[in-house]
Amino acid sequence: MTTTVEDLLRELAPQVLGALVRRYGHFDVAEDAVQEASLAAAVQWPVDGVPQEPRPWLVRIASRKMIDSLRSERARRNREVVVAGQVPVGPVAAEDDSLVLLYMCCHPALTPTAQVSLTLRAVGGLTTAEIARAFLVPEATMAQRISRAKQRIRASGVPFTLPATDDRDRRRDAVTQTLYLIFNEGYTSSSGPSLHRVELSAEAIRLARLARRLEPDNPELEGLLALMLLTDARRPARIDADGALVPMAEQDRTRWNRTATDEGTALVTRAMSRGRVGPYQLQAAIAAVHAEAATVDDTDWPQILALYTLLERMGDNPVVTLNRAVAAAMVHGPRTGLALLRAVNADPRLAHDHRLDAVRGHLFELAGERALAREHYRAAARRTTSVPEQRYLTAKAATLA
Repeated sequence: MTTTVEDLLRELAPQVLGALVRRYGHFDVAEDAVQEASLAAAVQWPVDGVPQEPRPWLVRIASRKMIDSLRSERARRNREVVVAGQVPVGPVAAEDDSLVLLYMCCHPALTPTAQVSLTLRAVGGLTTAEIARAFLVPEATMAQRISRAKQRIRASGVPFTLPATDDRDRRRDAVTQTLYLIFNEGYTSSSGPSLHRVELSAEAIRLARLARRLEPDNPELEGLLALMLLTDARRPARIDADGALVPMAEQDRTRWNRTATDEGTALVTRAMSRGRVGPYQLQAAIAAVHAEAATVDDTDWPQILALYTLLERMGDNPVVTLNRAVAAAMVHGPRTGLALLRAVNADPRLAHDHRLDAVRGHLFELAGERALAREHYRAAARRTTSVPEQRYLTAKAATLA
C-alpha cells in the first residue's frame, strides 16, 4: 500500500466512522466495519486506482459490512429490517460528523482517560500502540481500556448528536486534551521514519476550529487553537533538506509561517484578556514569546520562565517541569536547571521517556560536562522510537566524543 493511500485512509476513516454511527448507531460495530472497508481499500486502490469519490466508496462498503454484521447477531433480529433499509443516501456532513464523534467519545459515562483514549482511536486515527505511548502504559493495557470504553458507549445508548451546553461543559476537558494529544502526535510522531504526520496535526487544528466555533467565548478553546497554530508555524524549519531534525535554537526563523504566528498571537492575546487564564493559554503565551524573537538570542527567557512557573502550579505534569528546567538554565545557568530536574528523577511517568535524558544531555552540554552529556544523549536515543530523534540524539552524542 502506498503512502498516499495510507494517508488518505487515515484522514477518511474517522469521517466514515462518524457517518456510520450517525446513520446506524452501534459504535463498536461501526468501527469494525470501517476497519474492514479500509482494509478492502488498501488492497484494491493501489491496483485499480483511488476512486474519484473515495469517501462515499468507503461509506458504501462499510455500510454493507455493518449490515451483514448486524444481521448475523440473533439478538438484533428485530432491528434487521430497519437497519438494512437505512442505506446512506446523499452527501454526508463530514465536519458535523467529526465534531459529534469527538463529543460522543468524550461521554461522561467514561473515565477521563477512557474518553481521551477512545477519541484518539476513533477521531484521531492513532493506533493502540501510539496511544499507549502517549499515556506511558503498555499496549495491552490500552487495548483493554479502549475495548471497555466502546462497550460503555454502546451500553449508554447515547444519540449521535451534539450534546446540550451543560453536557458539553462536562466533556470539555477531555475534548481539549484529546485534540492536544492528536496535534502532538502529528507535530512530533512518537515512532516511525518521519518527524511529522501532517494529516494528524491538520485534523487537530480543524477540529479545534470547529469546537471554538461552537463555543466562541471559551478562552481555553481559543488558547488551545492558538497553541496549535503557533507551534505548527515552526514546522517548515524543523527538518533540513535531508529530513534531519533541526532544534529550535538552530532553525531559520524566516521559514516560520508568519500567517499562523500572527493568528495564534492574536488569539492568545484575546483569550488571556478575558481574565480566566488556563494551561493552554499559558502554553500558547510561551509559544508566542518564542515567535516574537527574531533570533534565539532575542528570546525573553525570564518571561518564559515565569510562564512555566505559573503553568507548573496549575497541575502535576513532569513534562512542564522539564521545560521549566530548560528555561531556568537559560536564565540562571545550567546548574540551576539540573537541580530542578531532581524533582522528576523518580517520577514513574518518565521512567521510559527519552525526554528526561535528552534534557539532561542538553543541560550537561551547556555546563561543559561533555562526557555526561554524551551519556544522556545516547540513553535518550536508545529510548525514543522516533527515527529522526534517534538520529539527532546519536549525532549530538557523536559530536561530544
